[in-house]
Amino acid sequence: MPISLFGSGQKEKKPGLFDRLKQAVASTKAQLVERIEEIVEGKQTVDQSVLDDLEATLITADLGVKTTSEILAALRDQVSRQKLTEPRQVRTAIEQEIQRILENPAAGRANAPAPKPPPPGQPAVVFVVGVNGVGKTTSIAKLANHYLQQGRKPLLCAADTFRAAANEQIEIWAQRLAIEIIKQKSGADPAAVLFDALRAAKTRHHDVVIVDTAGRLHTKYNLMAELEKMCRIAAREIPGAPHEVLLVLDATTGQNGLAQAREFVEHAGATGIVLTKLDGTAKGGVVVAIARELGLPIQFVGIGEKLDDLLPFNPQEFVESLFES
Repeated sequence: MPISLFGSGQKEKKPGLFDRLKQAVASTKAQLVERIEEIVEGKQTVDQSVLDDLEATLITADLGVKTTSEILAALRDQVSRQKLTEPRQVRTAIEQEIQRILENPAAGRANAPAPKPPPPGQPAVVFVVGVNGVGKTTSIAKLANHYLQQGRKPLLCAADTFRAAANEQIEIWAQRLAIEIIKQKSGADPAAVLFDALRAAKTRHHDVVIVDTAGRLHTKYNLMAELEKMCRIAAREIPGAPHEVLLVLDATTGQNGLAQAREFVEHAGATGIVLTKLDGTAKGGVVVAIARELGLPIQFVGIGEKLDDLLPFNPQEFVESLFES
């Protein structure tokens, strides 16, 4: 598993956390797991018709063609080696394959980016990227709250200077959380705001800087060039920065968000995913598709609007919440 700047989430786990995740994926469970049970019910063998029906079910649950093909290939291999001989074993076999993918999403992807620890005594720098409308600003607030719950001292950097009201929105969250924010006027150079924030973090002994970035400029090229410039500024000020680049995606957009996501992976060096609005979709299989097709781990999932509705993602718990009887 890759390192993370967020901790395992195990020490801060609250009673009912697993139940909240189960509730968030209840619609997906009905779409995926219950349908698997219907397919194999009454069958005597795992034949081609069973596999065809399973393929359609996985795609319908938004696992995507590529990930579905990988899972079906694994099932066919088990059938050919007589390791999968009874239809009642299919559910467990699919469960194991999904967990395997989520625990090692970068398998087969060369040079997948990974988070880096900050130098001793220096703040960790976390960029948050993604297109407008996916819940980026709210996710930043929830992430800051996550750090506060760990006893850390986050600083917000309002570097999305191109979107109207972006500064005001993140400033409201900073006030609610009683944490410091570095901002400039609308239209300011985002790299300049970042520079000020990093200097302030080092001077005032913040241990993590969460950087809001633009979700849209006049052209896609300008947006990606700006992100690359900010990465260079960060690395110049603090070795290895940004140490984590979180890509925020909306689970309800499913496969449609993957093309845009690939741009952020390529140009901003995304190291992990924050998947919002998981509770708002019946196609939570997109979690698996995103992890595999982008080759990135899911770090957090959003299951509501409250500050504590951002859950550290645990592949085993996610799979259990789906497949548990």
